[in-house]
Amino acid sequence: MSSLLMLAACGGGGASQDTTVRNTTVSKGQALIDLKNAYDSGAMSKDEYEEERDKILDE
Repeated sequence: MSSLLMLAACGGGGASQDTTVRNTTVSKGQALIDLKNAYDSGAMSKDEYEEERDKILDE
């Protein structure tokens, strides 16, 4: 009897699950502006800034 209860509980009881996926596209220009702002605010080192800038420009 207990095994029947465990199996019944695995079904979720009719609960629904919503999944939302959002893709945001940012232009290279905006990405570079955002990156420069992060660098200027001290959020990243010069090396990190240059590495990320090169990634953006190579896309």
